[in-house]
Amino acid sequence: MKRCSWVDLSEPEYIQYHDCEWGVPVYDDGKLFEMLLLESFQAGLSWLTILKRRREFAKAFDNFDVKKVSKYDENKINELMKNDKIIRHRLKIQAAVSNAKVFLQIQKEWGSFSNYLWHWMDNQIIQGNGTLVRSELSDRVSADLRKKGMKFVGSVIIYSFLQAVGIINDHQQGCFKKE
Repeated sequence: MKRCSWVDLSEPEYIQYHDCEWGVPVYDDGKLFEMLLLESFQAGLSWLTILKRRREFAKAFDNFDVKKVSKYDENKINELMKNDKIIRHRLKIQAAVSNAKVFLQIQKEWGSFSNYLWHWMDNQIIQGNGTLVRSELSDRVSADLRKKGMKFVGSVIIYSFLQAVGIINDHQQGCFKKE
């Protein structure tokens, strides 16, 4: 079975992620928040680094419960900074908290974060070719999220996020997941 060239076939987490999750359209706000949080922590690191710590991130961040994360205080941030099973980067941890607050504001305004996110494409999946790291779409979404107050949501991070949650189908030609 042929997969995208970026899949490290020696890493079961990568194979599972590619085959079952990456590029599958997501409409659930809980899953969207999880992926946004993980993508923001991935900045400057490999995705495999994040995948290997995903369960620990879930434990540390209350199973990605956006309401709970939005209420984290300095004590909780300090506790997370001591957790060597996640990425201990103060600015990224603080961004997770402030991004959760913005995420909730977007839910309130749009009815769901999913509604907000999918409106950028009129609820249509964009067919990519697996060669880009950012696009005009990721530029626009990134700019809007930053304007709303989110951090660690640059265009490259948002492009990766849009790929991960199936808004951009960037499976490469020949990959069994390319539709």
